[in-house]
Amino acid sequence: MTDPIHVIGASGRSGLALCRSLLAAAMPLVPVVRTPAKWRQSELPGNPRQADLGAPDALRAALGDASRIVCCAHARHAPAIIAAAPASAMLVLLGSTRKFTRWPDAHGNGVAAGEAALLASGRNGVMLHPTMIYGAQGENNVQRLAALLRRLPVLPLPGGGRFLLQPIHQDDVTRCIRAALARRWDGPSSLVIAGPEAVRYADFVRAVAAAAGLRQPLILRFPAAPLILAARITRHLPTLPTVQPEEIRRLLEDKAFRIDAMRDLLGVEPVPLAKGLALTFAPPQQSS
Repeated sequence: MTDPIHVIGASGRSGLALCRSLLAAAMPLVPVVRTPAKWRQSELPGNPRQADLGAPDALRAALGDASRIVCCAHARHAPAIIAAAPASAMLVLLGSTRKFTRWPDAHGNGVAAGEAALLASGRNGVMLHPTMIYGAQGENNVQRLAALLRRLPVLPLPGGGRFLLQPIHQDDVTRCIRAALARRWDGPSSLVIAGPEAVRYADFVRAVAAAAGLRQPLILRFPAAPLILAARITRHLPTLPTVQPEEIRRLLEDKAFRIDAMRDLLGVEPVPLAKGLALTFAPPQQSS
């Protein structure tokens, strides 16, 4: 296929990672962004099309000639994209495994609603639901945890960090999107994309500390309620990264998933956590 790929949310973290990958492979793309100046700050080539996802006419104009559309913006916008996209266009939308949480919130509910809209639309395409993404330029998951570990030799965790998570490296998210673009979808689909195996949160913390060259923290088992209260205080402490109360609550549930469909349908084998963290904390390459 030689038609350009329209990338909605091209100036966000996952959007920029995808665009860099497509451009490196000499694949034509059309960045669709709310703020063109932000795209230009990336110094990537290409003329962006401006469209707010809440402005149907502008979005329809931006996507009028699209045959393949990727949306890296929040999945709650799926109904607007489906309404604006040409009927023949294939859709690859990013969702989130947040839709599986035991504590529904606006983020997770929006993902579930977006997925329902795609599945009911009959359109050809897929919604990919990544677990926690790490390794992107400017990401705020692993890097924020490392910043916290630099300041706290002791880390209290609900349940002592025994609950599971299965983070996925940004490079693997990009590979999954590109694989989805290359596949012919017969109707709408939905699948989870994640790292190769689930790990306990305590082991994840230790792995981040090791990859960042930090001393191993002392992990303490601690009740969740006072930690949730303490999280509210972090926004007022400039020496500590801000932690949201709902983030503490989500440490009380396992986030482990089968990725058979990711492997079988997309042909992507995700990198192990240790390798992904090594890439994340590798020193930047010096240009010659």
